[in-house]
Amino acid sequence: METKTILAKYPEHDPSVLIALLQDIQETYGYLPESELHAVAQYTDMPVSRVYGVATFYNQFRLKPLGKTVIRVCRGTACHVKGSLDILRTVESELGISAGDTTKDMKYTIETVACIGACSIAPVITISGEFHGGLTVKSVQKLLASYQKKAEEE
Repeated sequence: METKTILAKYPEHDPSVLIALLQDIQETYGYLPESELHAVAQYTDMPVSRVYGVATFYNQFRLKPLGKTVIRVCRGTACHVKGSLDILRTVESELGISAGDTTKDMKYTIETVACIGACSIAPVITISGEFHGGLTVKSVQKLLASYQKKAEEE
């Protein structure tokens, strides 16, 4: 669906539809391209800076496309106490990127989340929505190696 089609679903010059518009555009593109933020600003009669401010304030929105495989590392209290920072640093080291970044080949994105909701198996990560808990530095290294090997075979 093109942005023009998305915009047509909403009343023109109405800033109250901003979040819904951004959600629809992100659902279509997988992120919020800069050109689409400009189109939304023009359609809603809002400054681009305000649209950008909303898009960067809410962590549900992304300004860059995600990699094919998204790795989310829980940073909630239970995971933190059980070593999630070490898990995060290991994932970053293994993939050569920092949290919030995507590899140049667009294969992997690392994100941190406040709570995945699986405290009983802390520390927890998800890889493309699949839960992995009770991790150690060594087990996360093996887990990532298995995903990378599988990706190479595809």
